[in-house]
Amino acid sequence: MGFDLQTSVSALTVFFQGLLSFFSPCVLPLVPLYLSYLAGGAPEAALDKAARRRTLLNTFFFVLGISFAFFLLGMGFTALGQFFSRYRTAFTVAGGIVVLLMGVWQLFFGGISTKELRLPFRLDKWAMGPIPALVMGFTFSFAWTPCVGPTLTSVLLLAGSSDSRVLGFVLIGVYTLGFVLPFLLVGLFTGQMLRFFRSHMNWLKYTAKAGGALLILLGVLMISGKMSSFTGYLAGLGSGGTSSTSSSVVQQEESSSQAEPDTSEPASSPDSASSSSAASDSQPEEQTVPAIDFSLQDQFGNTHTLADYEGKTILLNFWATWCGPCQQEMPDLQALYEEWGENEGDLVVLGVAAPKAEDSLYPADNKSAEEIAAWLDEQGYTYPVLMDTTGELFLSYGVYSFPTTFMIDTDGNVFGYLSGSMTREIMDSIVEQTMTGERVAG
Repeated sequence: MGFDLQTSVSALTVFFQGLLSFFSPCVLPLVPLYLSYLAGGAPEAALDKAARRRTLLNTFFFVLGISFAFFLLGMGFTALGQFFSRYRTAFTVAGGIVVLLMGVWQLFFGGISTKELRLPFRLDKWAMGPIPALVMGFTFSFAWTPCVGPTLTSVLLLAGSSDSRVLGFVLIGVYTLGFVLPFLLVGLFTGQMLRFFRSHMNWLKYTAKAGGALLILLGVLMISGKMSSFTGYLAGLGSGGTSSTSSSVVQQEESSSQAEPDTSEPASSPDSASSSSAASDSQPEEQTVPAIDFSLQDQFGNTHTLADYEGKTILLNFWATWCGPCQQEMPDLQALYEEWGENEGDLVVLGVAAPKAEDSLYPADNKSAEEIAAWLDEQGYTYPVLMDTTGELFLSYGVYSFPTTFMIDTDGNVFGYLSGSMTREIMDSIVEQTMTGERVAG
């Protein structure tokens, strides 16, 4: 259940987008974890050239594990994708335990030899080895949700169609390669800095301890489900409130089964929005999934429910103020809202934000409802934005990344969804597909 738009995207473009994503606040929540992990092997890396090579190898596996988040998005709602989605909370908690244990090791046992601990194996080598690095990155990928710009959107959509799935996943690999390289360079630069500080080995000892303490903090945040608040805060610092990042979703199993749009994700491109095969090619039959009801107030204090728009097509756009790709598409959403009669016609355009609130299950934004309303007013956006102050709607729809858009047909069923930033052509296409009930055929 999804959209298909014929797309072409060059591998070189995808590679450079992966490369540039490192410099986005989207990646900022990864940096403390990454540097803390490197700190665990800092003293050895400063003295031993072979150890520095191992650091680069561990870095590669660590970032490769984190990059599973991209492949998870590409899986959509295939059987494997649904499995990981359904048990996302369990994987997040497991990841938190792994990160916590790594932090305990670095903080309390990092300076103690294996012989002193009387262990039959080299715990220090295991803790800083490629496999643990891969495991820690993999488990953390469930607590970190990438923001998705137009280029990665088109790649994910290729992966979502049975006709282009192999190509899509190859391009996700190319994106991942670009994503990994800056981390490797940082690891190399870290080695250079460590050599510079060789005469200050006591400092390095304390950096390892500080890294261990931060790992413990991150592990506790993952286990408690508070990682989204932390990542949103870091994103706000890194972007000045205007760029992109990700926020972790602690998805409930029951929520996953409720909002189970069996999608292959749409195939979009900034340059083209024509037709292709149905996104449900992998499914023998199209499933009807009722949209999850809601009753939320917008920035003007007006209450909106799903029943209010019975018989109309609804575009439901989940976003955050600090998400750059979200902001890129908002002018087009405003134009779409105005051209279709400001929700008085056949199309209803609704945004959904998850403001910062004490009792929110998913505080996706680092601004309060009042601050979001003020921000919308400053930007000149007048289409209704629903304030999901509890985070329940985000969780119920299983939002993995920002932005994410759901299309609801006139019967109140989810027609499809799209993860990533949309161009105006893509918006027009998914609206037409939902209204006609026909996915474009390629």
